[in-house]
Amino acid sequence: MCAICQSSTVASGDKLSSWSGQKFELRRCPSCGFAFVANPRQDYEALYDDAYYRGLGADPLVNYMDEIKHPETTIRRFEWRGISRVVDSIRKTSSATRWLDYGCGVGGLVEFVRNHGVGAAYGFDQGWSLNQLLERGVPHLRPEELERRRGTFDVVTAIEVLEHVSDPVTELSRIRALLRPGGLLFLTTGNAAPYRDRLSDWGYVVPDVHVSFFTPEALALALDKAGFDPAFPGYRPGWDDIIRFKVLKSLGVRRNTLATRAVPWRLASRVVDWRLHPSAHPVGWARG
Repeated sequence: MCAICQSSTVASGDKLSSWSGQKFELRRCPSCGFAFVANPRQDYEALYDDAYYRGLGADPLVNYMDEIKHPETTIRRFEWRGISRVVDSIRKTSSATRWLDYGCGVGGLVEFVRNHGVGAAYGFDQGWSLNQLLERGVPHLRPEELERRRGTFDVVTAIEVLEHVSDPVTELSRIRALLRPGGLLFLTTGNAAPYRDRLSDWGYVVPDVHVSFFTPEALALALDKAGFDPAFPGYRPGWDDIIRFKVLKSLGVRRNTLATRAVPWRLASRVVDWRLHPSAHPVGWARG
């Protein structure tokens, strides 16, 4: 059954993991467009370990520790800047804005927004990355602290989080409980719409760790069920930087160089958005 609309689903091919050698079954909901891995792994400690955060795990395109060591030259800086700009264009932020980065990893976005005027920014994550947050002194909240701050945040970001969870409505409901009425959820995740009929060919399907895939319509339905009013702000200031990061990451580039700066990214990002529609996903406004 579909985890969002509870409709029956259909087979959508298989994906063999080049990392674990395991074959994963993909299914899709014809009603809302949600797609998912039907036999996901659940050994989370083994998946999200030291190797994963160093680019040696199931997703070789991520290397969070390298990004933290080189914050001024990492291409991830484009994503951090782009998220900050998009959020600010939708809901004006200030030094008093209470911002939570949900699923913050090792805290790069938290540090960036704090260094750019949002002093009340915190991260939340669990597992291996928690020790890194502690060691590096990144402002973050433990589960019990997060519980005490329910209903207090103005902004929550969830950057590349939802594709990792099998029950997106439950996860979104947890996030909704953290926001005050009228608070904003901004998230990023791959847009499955262009790959609706060829899901197994989509490079974003890294099935050991990416298990849920959304069309904008499916994500809007999930947001609504979780207590949000979904809205579609579209391509706002900052999306050029987010898309620049995504393109460079997919090419295996990790450093901002003269060559990466030579690309006319404002135009190139528009072309990518026209073809793959990453900015088409909705944001969520917390209902009162």
